[in-house]
Amino acid sequence: MADGSDFGRSMSIASSGLRAQAGRMRVISENIANADSTAKTAGGDPYRRKVPTFSSELDRTLDAQVVTLGKIKPDTSDFRVKHEPGNPAADASGNVKYPNVNSLVEMTDMREAQRSYEANLNIISATRRMIQRTLDILKA
Repeated sequence: MADGSDFGRSMSIASSGLRAQAGRMRVISENIANADSTAKTAGGDPYRRKVPTFSSELDRTLDAQVVTLGKIKPDTSDFRVKHEPGNPAADASGNVKYPNVNSLVEMTDMREAQRSYEANLNIISATRRMIQRTLDILKA
């Protein structure tokens, strides 16, 4: 039978997953919000897509591996370029650089992050139910 430390450990590990996925969703939201922005100056670079990374670290108090949101790295792929001579952000050739953000990719990543978030939330809910059942048994 599991003891209280197992319940706490499960909840802490799942909580680390929640925090990591919430951070991932913030980065994705920023990418989506800036998908159609242009540079502030003519011929300048627009918003550059950001890519969240994850890292695993040992939580010594839990004696378990937990996930954390790692560094947010810039996506080095090329910007989208459109010929729009009348645009204030256009360079001397009339080309405008747009962010290297693909909204379809971002929405797919967001859905995946949402599912991972929900899975961790389900673990926390199940653990809470087990703790409640254990308390009910001890009361009886």
